[in-house]
Amino acid sequence: MSLYDMEVKKVIDKINSLNVMNVGLQFPEGLKMQAINIAREIEKHTEATVIVSADPCFGACDVSDRKMKGIVDFIVHYGHTPLPLKYSIPTMFIEAKANVDVKKYLQQSLDLLEDYSKIAIATTAQHLHLLDEMRDFLEDNGKEVVIGSSKSTRKGQVLGCNFASIKNLDAEVYLFVGSGNFHPLGIYLFTKSPVLAIDPYSGDIRKMDEYADRILRIRFARIVKSRDVKKWGIIVSSKEGQYRMKLAKQLKKLLQDEGMEAYILLLDHINPDVLLPYMELEGFIITACPRIAIDDSQMYKKPVITPKELEIVLNKRDWEKYQLDEILFEDRYCQ
Repeated sequence: MSLYDMEVKKVIDKINSLNVMNVGLQFPEGLKMQAINIAREIEKHTEATVIVSADPCFGACDVSDRKMKGIVDFIVHYGHTPLPLKYSIPTMFIEAKANVDVKKYLQQSLDLLEDYSKIAIATTAQHLHLLDEMRDFLEDNGKEVVIGSSKSTRKGQVLGCNFASIKNLDAEVYLFVGSGNFHPLGIYLFTKSPVLAIDPYSGDIRKMDEYADRILRIRFARIVKSRDVKKWGIIVSSKEGQYRMKLAKQLKKLLQDEGMEAYILLLDHINPDVLLPYMELEGFIITACPRIAIDDSQMYKKPVITPKELEIVLNKRDWEKYQLDEILFEDRYCQ
C-alpha cells in the first residue's frame, strides 16, 4: 500500500467528465516523486496532455494557476486543501491522505496525557480523515476531546500561516498529529498551553516546551539585533495566498514615522540569493509566509523578522506577548 492515497482514478474520472485537453499537476516537495507516474496514468486514460509544475510549491497559497493560465484548462493540486482565494483556473485539490496507523501512537501517548482530562486535537491536510478515529480513541480512554474550526481551514486543521482553529478551545493540553515542528510550535505559542506532538511516520512523540524555548531564544536574539537597523526591506510575496501589500505599506509608513528608511520588495520565491543585490539594506521584514523568518533565518546574512516581531523592535508590543505572524485569508482582497 502506498503511503499516500493519490486518488488517481478520481482525478482521471474528473478530467474525462470535463473533457479538458491540457491538465496541470502540482505537488509539494514531498510528493513530487509521484508526479511522473500520475502523469503517465492520466495520459493513458484520458485525451489530456499533462504539464507538471516543477517549481517549488509551499501550499494552497501557492497554486500555479496564474503561471499556467493560457497553458492548461484544469489544475490538480496535491497535498493541500483549498483556501478562500480566487483561483484563475478550475482547480481540484487532492489531500493525499496518509495511510498511517495513528492509534498505536495514541496508545503510547496515554502516559503523557494521564494528568489531562480535556484535550484539543489538530493536524494537517494529510491526516484530517483520521480525526474521528483519534477522537473516538481518546474518548474511549476517558478524555474529553475538542476540535476547533475556522473560516480558512477545515475542522481540526492548522496551517503554517494560520492557527485560528486551535484558539479559544479552553483545553488543558493540545495534541498535534503530523510531521515537523513548526505547526506544534505555533500551537504552543498561541495557546501558551502544553503541546504534545505525534509524528505518525517516525513514531516520535515529544513535548514542545523545550523546542519552543530554544526557538524563542533565537527570535529574541534576532529582535535585539534588529534594534540597530535603520534601513529596512519589506518583502511582499507575489503568491496569491501570501500577498499582503496593504500590510507592507502600513509597515513602511510606521518605519518612516520612526525616522527610518523602508523599501518594498516584491518577490515570488524568497531566498537569500535573491536578496544579495539589496545588501545596502540592514534588515528585512517578511510579510509573506511566516515560516521564512522562523525556519530559514540562519540562512540570511541580515536580520529577517516578522511584522509581529517588528512591533517588539519598535516597543509597540511587549516581549511577553510574542506571537507568530498569521495570514488572514478572508482579508486577502481588502488590499
